[in-house]
Amino acid sequence: MTEELMKNISFSEPHRLLEQVDYADEKVVSRTLANTSGVGITLFAFSEGEGLSTHSAPGDAMVQILDGEASVTIGGKEVTAKTGEIVIMPADVPHSLHAHVPFKMMLTVVKKRKSED
Repeated sequence: MTEELMKNISFSEPHRLLEQVDYADEKVVSRTLANTSGVGITLFAFSEGEGLSTHSAPGDAMVQILDGEASVTIGGKEVTAKTGEIVIMPADVPHSLHAHVPFKMMLTVVKKRKSED
């Protein structure tokens, strides 16, 4: 049997990304679609006022805003992203997110290759 690299979503049929994760009051809801040594793909739904505290990622990260609006702070610089927009965050640079209104996003992290020592 072949290892499935994608999970938590059915194969070979169309899906609406917005319907794959639901809002919950005063919570951040996530649904991981892939998490391999090379890539991570996760859907998130944030209620208003929620966010992710400052952290860094082991690879370049792309946030695609599917619904709503959020502020993204990258290395101390804050930008606002709205529905249909993307923001790229470089590997190992501290970043955070804050929901101005309820918002949904898809996070794709392209991870660095592990060096062979």
